[in-house]
Amino acid sequence: MATFFGEVVSVYSRAVQEDEEDLDDENEEDQQIRIEIEQKREVHVNWCPELTQSITNSPDRTLQCSDFVIAVGPNAAGFLSAYVLNSGNWVAVGSVSLWNERTKDSSKQPGCVIYRQSDCPKVLICQCNSYIAEDQLFRWTEKVFACIQQRGLNVMVLSDCSMADYKTPDSLFSSGAPFLRALKSSQYGSQPVCLLLEQPNIVTGLAAAVLSHCQVQRIPAILYQCYSDVINPDSVTMETYKPALTCLSKLSKLDTCLSTEILRKLVQVNETQSNLYT
Repeated sequence: MATFFGEVVSVYSRAVQEDEEDLDDENEEDQQIRIEIEQKREVHVNWCPELTQSITNSPDRTLQCSDFVIAVGPNAAGFLSAYVLNSGNWVAVGSVSLWNERTKDSSKQPGCVIYRQSDCPKVLICQCNSYIAEDQLFRWTEKVFACIQQRGLNVMVLSDCSMADYKTPDSLFSSGAPFLRALKSSQYGSQPVCLLLEQPNIVTGLAAAVLSHCQVQRIPAILYQCYSDVINPDSVTMETYKPALTCLSKLSKLDTCLSTEILRKLVQVNETQSNLYT
């Protein structure tokens, strides 16, 4: 690289020297602080005693699972609460806890809860309402799927997304919001219940991390992403996921009637939190 003064320098050697200087400047106190921050941002998967024993006794230390459903976002999680978790004997059997700058107090209810139905123990459902930072996405996916047997596993992801992130060449989008789009791994053989996500749209966050993991590990996986102009829990947005019930009904017994009581509670909580005068 030539400078304005005619000096020719090696870009590589200068970069190496700067890196070495940065390492030398980091003292023991800085190293300790960095280690403590990394430990604080670690992802922890916790199982109930029964499943912990099952994992310990298993030859490969994993849970037998045929289907794993993950809901990312308040409307996806609310849909499962109103339509799925209300229709059977579902029990919370695990959780995923983590901390970052946008998570709430970790001592309270964890942001990611895993449920299992007593009548169909090989089906797991995970509701994730907490924010997961970029540096935690890989660890979340790696640690959760490390506990689940991948042979014969099918994965479904339901994810919320802002309408502002949807890109279309049409000047006027006729379909209107909310609407579903699908993205699947190469191993997924069934037909999606909606249109595939058009280019140049991309998927980000936990949904992208899970789908990428399934693609690499050759696990059949389907993502249904709901584009909506409402971020908080909303009955219309939740019902947009309803076509996915045709797939979920094959996993366990479901009540296709909406639980208005649960839906009312979800919407009321949102209204209370968004009221400026409370």
